[in-house]
Amino acid sequence: MFLGIDLGTSSVKVMLLDPQGHAASAARAPYAVHAPQEGWAQSDPADWESATGLAIGQLPAALRASVRAIGFSGQMHGVVLTGADGEALGPAVLWLDTRARSYLADFPADTLVRTGNAPGAGMAGASLCWLRDHDAAAYARARWALQPKDWLRMRLGGSAHTDPSDASGTLLADREGDWSGIQCEALGLRPDLLAPVADACGLAGVLRPDLARAWGLPSGTPLVVGAADTAAAALGTGLLQDGEAQLTLGSGGQIIVMRAQCPPPVAALNNFRSASPAGFARWYVMAAMQNVGIALDWARGILGMSWDEAYACLQQPPRTSALFLPHLSGERTPLMDPQARAAWIGLSVGDDRRSLMYAAFEGVAFSVRAGFEALNRSLGADPVRELRLAGGGSTQAQWRGLLCDVLGVPLRCVQTENASARGACLLAGLAVNHWVAEDMRALGNAVASICLPTPRADLEARYRSFGQAVKRLRQSGSGSVD
Repeated sequence: MFLGIDLGTSSVKVMLLDPQGHAASAARAPYAVHAPQEGWAQSDPADWESATGLAIGQLPAALRASVRAIGFSGQMHGVVLTGADGEALGPAVLWLDTRARSYLADFPADTLVRTGNAPGAGMAGASLCWLRDHDAAAYARARWALQPKDWLRMRLGGSAHTDPSDASGTLLADREGDWSGIQCEALGLRPDLLAPVADACGLAGVLRPDLARAWGLPSGTPLVVGAADTAAAALGTGLLQDGEAQLTLGSGGQIIVMRAQCPPPVAALNNFRSASPAGFARWYVMAAMQNVGIALDWARGILGMSWDEAYACLQQPPRTSALFLPHLSGERTPLMDPQARAAWIGLSVGDDRRSLMYAAFEGVAFSVRAGFEALNRSLGADPVRELRLAGGGSTQAQWRGLLCDVLGVPLRCVQTENASARGACLLAGLAVNHWVAEDMRALGNAVASICLPTPRADLEARYRSFGQAVKRLRQSGSGSVD
């Protein structure tokens, strides 16, 4: 068995993959994201460790006892200041966090060209600047500034490492995923805080003996470096070749296109290293939308609905003029605006909880389409004409159908609900030579179904209204940076 641990924004998912690449068992455990001030998003790393133990404990004991290696994936861009012993020196600052937005002007003018990414408030380099100035004691004491999955692996007994896919998302590395001394020097950051970069399927220590006993795992189980969650999801669903594209839905939404050659930088998009083994696409270009599952869960909670009640609103769409702008935590693609804000607008006396929840689904779908269009514009004469669909938010039929109609392209839905955890399992198998790179073709997750779009004039009209509403709100100064 191979164990994959996917450290998400609000829960950890674990998966066991058998030697033939079949999912044998999976489990999850939640934890809190805290917002002690407006624009902040942080978690207690100790919650990540305890939740990981709870999730692993839900897996069958006999299968746990046969684990050969553990791979990791995790949310990108977060920062955990860490002592030499692996102890977190404070809360983890997450990708949703916008407290560092005032530092974006400090980045070198050629950051986009050097790193492939325009500075963003939730990216690790900006957050680390904020921590240096606002938590100076922890910054001075820290031995490492780790990405979330790298902190978890170190706490479980591993060495301090990161991989190119996570490094390339920090604004502190070049486009190969190697640390950039130029970026650190220009920002006045300590380069010694950055963990050595190793291959995603490299070995990085063994599981702590006490945890092995407590969790029912073999003593000396190897720990594997792992990859950023989107890169791991691409591997987990067999997205390996140049030009292949996928939409992954989770707390946020990401549309990625694999690239064999390093893609040109575009300010509204991201370019990151992949987790593909040798011989496959080394990069991916990404449209990143911050408010997908997070926005839907917020709307559901505000309206006092269960998920079943929320999804039921999609079965018979209500007649409503209400629009939902989902930008609760700012937005990346295509706005690149950490202060973009959310709203329900166009309400009438006929609106109720059901119509507002439907508008929330629709508004999130419109936001994903805006990112998709920005991505396709960058591809010029070779746009994406179909997408794979993966992630926990992709399994509900009516939601999937609405997305398909809004995007206007076929969606090839993959079978797994745990693409990132599956990718982590595959990296574990590669690390101990159970699989080789060429095996990844056959292990790519099969398409379970294909959803075809239905042209809808009503959606097109409402999408245009959505775009105009976003523009008006930002021009009014209530949802934009001054």
